[in-house]
Amino acid sequence: MKKSKIPEVTIMRLSSYSRVLNEALDRGEKIISSKGIATLTGVSPDQVRKDLAYFGEFGVRGIGYNIEGLKSNISKIIGTNRNWKVAIAGLGHLGGSLVSYPGFLRRGFIMAGIFDVKNIGDKYGELYVEHIDNFEKIAKEVGFDLGIIVVPREFAQSVADIMVKSGIKAILNFAPVMLDVPENVEIKNIDLSMFLEMLSYYMALKM
Repeated sequence: MKKSKIPEVTIMRLSSYSRVLNEALDRGEKIISSKGIATLTGVSPDQVRKDLAYFGEFGVRGIGYNIEGLKSNISKIIGTNRNWKVAIAGLGHLGGSLVSYPGFLRRGFIMAGIFDVKNIGDKYGELYVEHIDNFEKIAKEVGFDLGIIVVPREFAQSVADIMVKSGIKAILNFAPVMLDVPENVEIKNIDLSMFLEMLSYYMALKM
């Protein structure tokens, strides 16, 4: 089946499965069942099997999945078997937290550029904050793969334009505004208030 026909929610669940497998390996486990994955991710065993079946046969009936092998296959499917260079624009409270998040590297995402219009020259790990005006020049030198936008909404589109012009093909946008990018650029919008409203809905159902 072509990847373009895979439901997006399936790809999201694959990421959850990968995280569970990593944790199982850390515990020294070798084999895991679809029920085991389901219990740890909050879905049904049938859903786990269905999601994995989009990409092939990975387990042995009555035994389960070899954790190392399944983790490797999922990494290849979602592309985390290689390293991706990430550039982030915006160093407010959220942006600063994302820059410092240690989990990115384990998942194959290398923070390779930090940009803002203030705090220029501040150091985060091995990186210095660069002015957003230098984004295109530095992008040519570093070769960014993905961009993260964490700027006020009124500046988000101009930052997205800079990222696209610099060759970035995938953008994660935290600004509360829909951005206009070319069709060949993947963009995912993260609206934190929307997720809070979803939680509010489920809380209201229980009252």
